[in-house]
Amino acid sequence: MHKTPNQLSGQPITWIERNLVVRTLESVQDLIVISLCIGLFGVMVLQLKDMFASLLSPSNFHFHAITADILFVLILVELFRLLIIYLQEHRVSIGVAVEVSIVSVLREVIVRGVLETPWVQILVTGGFLLVLAVLLVVRVWIPPTFEGIDPETRIVQAYNSHKESSKN
Repeated sequence: MHKTPNQLSGQPITWIERNLVVRTLESVQDLIVISLCIGLFGVMVLQLKDMFASLLSPSNFHFHAITADILFVLILVELFRLLIIYLQEHRVSIGVAVEVSIVSVLREVIVRGVLETPWVQILVTGGFLLVLAVLLVVRVWIPPTFEGIDPETRIVQAYNSHKESSKN
């Protein structure tokens, strides 16, 4: 039986060029994120238009509605920033994600009103905000890149040493 050069060298036969597939999938993912950015930008423009229209009309002026709209625009801006960071660095920023979560929770509390919300829900919301705040503080000590920590290398080394010890 004739063996290919890959089989003789112990290398697996690859039918697909992995690097090409990975680059193609990353490009498709980037296109999805870009389309999300464009859609998010459109939603921000529409929200700002509606907010300014309600500000100019004194009959539609409600403090809670305006505050909710402003906070909603801030949430959209933070989400947009999260997507931009993802496009630049191909990672999700923990800090920005936590900030978006905090502003979203605070928006809901403001829109519903603290006095109209049951005390249990306020307590749970406070606990959730506390956890988010701790995560925001702790992320400072988390290294941005996990240099020196490569679990795949350790797993491969353990597998190879186990395989060699089983041969002996």
